[in-house]
Amino acid sequence: MKRTTKSTVLLVVGCLALGLLFMQWTPATGEAPPTLLFWLATSVLAMLAVQSIRRLAALDAGRIYGTLTAVLFGVWVVYFWQLLVVAFEVPRVLLPPPSLILQSLAGHGPTLWGDFVQTVLKAVLIGWILGSGSGFTVAVAIDRMPFLQRGLLPLASLTSTIPLVAVAPIAVMWFGFEWQSKAAVVALMTFFPMLVSTLAGLNAAGKLERELMHSYAASYGRTLLALRLPAALPFMFAALKVNATLALIGAIVAEFFGSPTSGLGFRISTEASRMNMPLVWSAIVVAAVTGSVAYTLLVQLERRAAFWHPSVREG
Repeated sequence: MKRTTKSTVLLVVGCLALGLLFMQWTPATGEAPPTLLFWLATSVLAMLAVQSIRRLAALDAGRIYGTLTAVLFGVWVVYFWQLLVVAFEVPRVLLPPPSLILQSLAGHGPTLWGDFVQTVLKAVLIGWILGSGSGFTVAVAIDRMPFLQRGLLPLASLTSTIPLVAVAPIAVMWFGFEWQSKAAVVALMTFFPMLVSTLAGLNAAGKLERELMHSYAASYGRTLLALRLPAALPFMFAALKVNATLALIGAIVAEFFGSPTSGLGFRISTEASRMNMPLVWSAIVVAAVTGSVAYTLLVQLERRAAFWHPSVREG
């Protein structure tokens, strides 16, 4: 096992070192046209990269190697993106190389930070909390009063069928051009997934456990806190993770229909009209990284809150 791990690590490090040396070749820097030898070397490097990823993924040594596999895969994707875009001389308007996107990130850091605050820390975070919280509250109310299931649940399902492109302009008219209108759109998008998942989770508690609580003369609130909510945690975290992505998408799209002079959606829309694609891709990178970090944080929180559940233990 140790020998296999050592050989895999050496293969990964060797491939990365070879890739760095390969990037110094003049066709890879755009200073000379690519030759047949260049494409043969690129093919060999690609096969070595695939082999290194497969070897690293095959190691069964805990979550750390799973994370390293994902990181290595992302590194090679960005590497060949840079390599092929430069070699094929792809116009920057169509697809800028990652190096140019990094330069744009560094050069427009304060601007992108202001966009991040406007979109994520205001619209997304507040809308996500309001939408998920209201979905949870309504789910508990429906579970406590079953007659609401026939009247309220069908109405709640309508919120998931309303097109975003129709809601966003109306929200701007109602709440203005600031982050409040985007938070309202996010709350509407995240309400129904949390409602449905919480209802399913509340019904996931076993029949025997419910009868045991009933035999102890436990009240509804006691049964909810001691049995049914813990059983619903995996369902609720699943909805929270889905809502984190929906919230980010909803806020960015909503900013296309009216926004102040900041926001990731505003930046993407404005700079795309100016053909400033490196800055557009920089805003996309900020959004993608934000979504990934939010998902990772929720996964870690789920592992601590629902550590007893089989789905969490097996993950």
